[in-house]
Amino acid sequence: MILTLRRRKGKDSKWFSPAIFLFLVSIIPSIWILELHHQQNKLTDSKCNPLDSSENIRKLFSDWRSLNATNVSDFSKIFHDSQHLLSSVCPNDWILALHQALLVLLIVGKWLLPNEGGLSRDELSQLLLIFVGTAADILEFTSETLSDVKDQSPVLVYIILAIWTWSMIQFPHNLTVLSHKTEECETQPDSLLSRHRTDLWAVIEALLIQDGPFLVVRLTVMIHFEIVHQMLVFFAIKNFLVVALNLYRLWVIWWDSRS
Repeated sequence: MILTLRRRKGKDSKWFSPAIFLFLVSIIPSIWILELHHQQNKLTDSKCNPLDSSENIRKLFSDWRSLNATNVSDFSKIFHDSQHLLSSVCPNDWILALHQALLVLLIVGKWLLPNEGGLSRDELSQLLLIFVGTAADILEFTSETLSDVKDQSPVLVYIILAIWTWSMIQFPHNLTVLSHKTEECETQPDSLLSRHRTDLWAVIEALLIQDGPFLVVRLTVMIHFEIVHQMLVFFAIKNFLVVALNLYRLWVIWWDSRS
């Protein structure tokens, strides 16, 4: 904030967002600690209240209202009972809520950051739409794949969290929407890199940062750990199609550049 307001006079960086990067650096280790603790202690966790239906959610809110109604004058009692009620919710529901809140904060935070001197309004709207799709894929990957982890495969937790951390590096940069017309530095006016920089970065992002690693992890889960179910197969096919289409897109760009 100090660098943006004092040194850059309120202008955001065009290529990279330091605020989002520092936010991820501060919160990703906390998510790692929380996920590892949950995987190591999920068998010893006491009976909890899952939030997997509207009835359970309504019951939680009704219990909280009844606690406040019976102890309206004793604030310490209200706090203690509310803390006990919230701690009765299943840990995986809390972890999923934190993953969801993290991704929502990234999208809304990018929208609210100062943008003077950075992206245009058209580029910012494109980037936010890309962020929404990326966040949905990342959330689905972590929630679905971590739920498949068995007790005998703790190494799979480290693999999934490492790929999740690697995929989060898509959020601080703006390269997927920056066209060669808005770039400050160009290599050659008519070079393949300058004309298709945005497309090439989108292909690299899909192959090396998101869908490619996601496909490798899901194939590892199915082949090495012998965990197979309908949704896992579907999302593996989806990742394979995205990888294949991006390779085809890369071939089209190369073929058009020849002519």
